[in-house]
This record gives sequence, C-alpha cells and structure tokens, in this order.
Amino acid sequence: MAPLRLLCIHGYRQNGSSFREKTGALRKLLKKQVELVYMSAPHSVQQVTAEAPEKENASGPGPGGDEDPRGWWFSDIEARTFSAQQQCEQSLGIDESVDAVREAIKVQGPFDGILGFSQGAAFVAMLLSLQEQKLEPAFSFRFAVLVAGFPSACKEHQKFYKSRLQIPSLHVFGLEDRVIPDNMSRELLPSFQDPQILTHPGGHFVPAASAHRQTYQDFLTRFQ
Repeated sequence: MAPLRLLCIHGYRQNGSSFREKTGALRKLLKKQVELVYMSAPHSVQQVTAEAPEKENASGPGPGGDEDPRGWWFSDIEARTFSAQQQCEQSLGIDESVDAVREAIKVQGPFDGILGFSQGAAFVAMLLSLQEQKLEPAFSFRFAVLVAGFPSACKEHQKFYKSRLQIPSLHVFGLEDRVIPDNMSRELLPSFQDPQILTHPGGHFVPAASAHRQTYQDFLTRFQ
C-alpha cells in the first residue's frame, strides 16, 4: 500500500527545512503510513533580537528563531510582523502564499492531505475554505491535520469561516502551549464539520510520542 502524501505547512519564523527537522519524530512514528513533503513560505521574516522575542514560534533555537525565518502572512502590514493575537483590518502576503502552495502542488504533488503547524495550521484552514468554495481547482486535499491552529484575527480573513468545512480534520494542540493556548485552537473547531481532536500535555510543538500513534493512525487509515 502506497503511503499517503502530505504537504507540510510550517509555522511562523520557520521554513520547510527547519520544520522537517522538528517533525523527525513524527516521520519516524508514521513512516509506514505517510510521506511528509515540506515547502517554505514565500515571505522572509526579519530576524529578531533577544530584546524583541519572536511572537509565535517557540520551537526555534533561541530567541532568534530559525535561520531564514519565513511567514505566510503579516498581521502588521507596516512592520511586516505577525502575532496570532493581533486584530487587524487587512493583512499582507496571503495571496502570494496561496500562489506558492499552488506551485508546490504542481511541482511536488499530487497530495492526499495537508498538515499545518501554528500559523501554518491557520493558513491550512484558509486553503481548505478556498478548496471547498471551488476557488482553487488545483487543491484536492482529502483530509487535514492542524497542529496548534487558530482562526485568524484579521477582519479580511473572516470570509474563510463563513461556512463549515466538510473535509475530515484532526486538530492537535498542547494543554501547556504558551504561544497558541489551547483555547485559541478550540476556537477553530466550529469551522469544521465533525473535527477530531488529539490533545497532549505539552507545549508548542508537533507531538509524536508512542501514546499518540494510535490516534494518528486511526485517522489516517480512513484515507488509505
């Protein structure tokens, strides 16, 4: 049986390469079931100093985050920064990120499903909305895994949450997540029809302990 192919969408201040490293345990846990394919967001993020710690990615090496940090959109247009809690009328960069996903599908696809982490998980919910509205013919994901996701606080993004998404989804979040608290992740659940949930006692990362294997496998088996 061929493994399921998942397109992996990293968090803010990460990139495809660093996200691949951070999800090594997940690849090992699910190696017989899935092939994880990684891409990088099109927007470079300014490096931050210790005095101004990055606001979202708590899994980077130190306050500066990853080398070549990337983002899917900015909530502060002028500063070109992002915070999940920042309310904004308009954002910057989402159209280019949708274009990048479309290109990744063309070059590296096809994909069975999509996996997103943090800002990437919030972005995945938007991509699925575009798919279900039939606004992106290239998108044909059959399922989604959203880790530490949340609904965007930007007003122009509310169009993505107008109708409940029918695509099967697994929502994963940590009860000790200080970056995207679990209550923020729960706010995304009503946007999905019959969402499945996997909670873990840890923080802001993609969990891949043996205790989580069965939940992942039971969810993924439906699509093999």
